[in-house]
Amino acid sequence: MNPDNIDPKLLDELLKSYKNPEDLVGENGIFKKLQKALIERVLESEMTHHLGYEKNQKQAASSSSNHRNGRNSKKIHTGNGSMEIEVPRDRESTFEPLLIKKRQKRFTGFDEKIIHFYARGLSVRDIQAELKDIYGIEVSESLISDVTDGIMDEVETWRNRPLDPLYPIVFLDALMVKVKDSGQIKNKAVYLALGVNMEGQKELLGMWIQENEGAKFWLQILTELKNRGIQDIFIMSIDGLNGFEQAIEAVFPKTQIQQCVVHLIRNSMKYVSYKERKELAGDLKEIYQAATEELGQANLKSFALKWDKKYPLISQLWKKHWSRLSTFFAYPKEIRKAIYTTNAIESLNRSLRKVLKTKGVFPNDSAVFKLLYLALKNISKKWTMPIQNWGLALNRFGIIFEGRMK
Repeated sequence: MNPDNIDPKLLDELLKSYKNPEDLVGENGIFKKLQKALIERVLESEMTHHLGYEKNQKQAASSSSNHRNGRNSKKIHTGNGSMEIEVPRDRESTFEPLLIKKRQKRFTGFDEKIIHFYARGLSVRDIQAELKDIYGIEVSESLISDVTDGIMDEVETWRNRPLDPLYPIVFLDALMVKVKDSGQIKNKAVYLALGVNMEGQKELLGMWIQENEGAKFWLQILTELKNRGIQDIFIMSIDGLNGFEQAIEAVFPKTQIQQCVVHLIRNSMKYVSYKERKELAGDLKEIYQAATEELGQANLKSFALKWDKKYPLISQLWKKHWSRLSTFFAYPKEIRKAIYTTNAIESLNRSLRKVLKTKGVFPNDSAVFKLLYLALKNISKKWTMPIQNWGLALNRFGIIFEGRMK
C-alpha cells in the first residue's frame, strides 16, 4: 500500500490520544493496538470467505449448515513483542486461517530475528536475553532450536546446488571446530572451497566436515565439485598439504597449482631467531616480489649464499616447492597478489572464527553447517573483488588459457 493513499483523517483519529513516544510504540501503544486490530480484521475476513456470508448477516438457505462459533484467544510473537489475539472459529472446525495458521505462534518476521541473532554467533541464552530485553518476549530453547533447524533444508539445497562450468581461480583451505561425536568431543576440519567466478566475484562453492584434514578427502571434494558442474579451473591456490597436488591433478589435470607463498614464509620463520626475522623476511620478499621468475631464482640463490650456514632448511624448502610457487610470475602485478596467497579464503576464515569462538563445542555436524551458512550470508554482503581490474585479468586468462575460456 502506498502510504500517501492513507486518509489523513484516519491518522488524526488514531493519534488523537498521542502525548509521548510511549503512546505510539510502547507496550500498549498505537502501533501494537493497530497491529492487533488489523490481524483480527483479516482473520474475520478469512472466516467470511470460508463461510460465504458476512458476520451478522443471515445465512443463505442453500449454503452449508456451518456457521461462526465464537473465538479462541491465542498468544503470538511478533517483531514488536507478544500479543493476545482473538481467532474466530466455526462450528465444524473446518476454518484454516491463512494469515496466522493453526498452531502458529510466531508472526512473519519473528523467525528472521532469531536467525539474525544466531548468525551473529549469539548463544541460545544470549538470544533469549536479546528477545526479552528488546521485545519483552520470553522464548524457550526448543523454539530457538526449531527456528534455526528450519534452515537446514536451505543449507542442504545450497550445498548441492549446480555450479558454473568455469571458475578462473579457486582457493582451498580448512578451519578446525570441536564437535560431539559418539559421546566424545573431536576436532574436525571444515573444508572450504572459495571460487572467483567469471564476473570476478567471490563465491563459496561448498563446505564439508571431516575429522582430519587430508589430501584423500580433498580428492572427494574436488570430485564432487566436478560432479556439480565445474568443467575447468585455471588456477588453484593451496597450502602445502602433502598429496594435495596429486588430488588436483587427478580431477583437474589442466589446472595450474599455486602454492601459497604466505604459508611458506610462515613455515620458514619457524627456524629463525626472533632478532633475525625482519632481515630474513626482507630477503625472502626479494624472491617472491621479483619482476620475473629468472630474477626470483637468482634472488633465491643469493638468499641461500647468505643464510644457508645458519638456516639451510629454508632455501631447500623454497627450491623443493619452486615449481608450484612460481606460477604467479606469468601474471601482471594486479593478478599476482590475488593468487600467490590464500588471503581471500583466510579472510573468510577469520570472519567465521569470530562467530565460531562463541559456540565452543557443537552438538553435531549439522549445527556447524547451520551456523557457518548463516554467518556466510552476512559475511558475503561485504565481499569485494579480489582482483580490482577484472577485465585485465580476463584478457590475460584468455591469452594464457587459449580455447578454454568460453
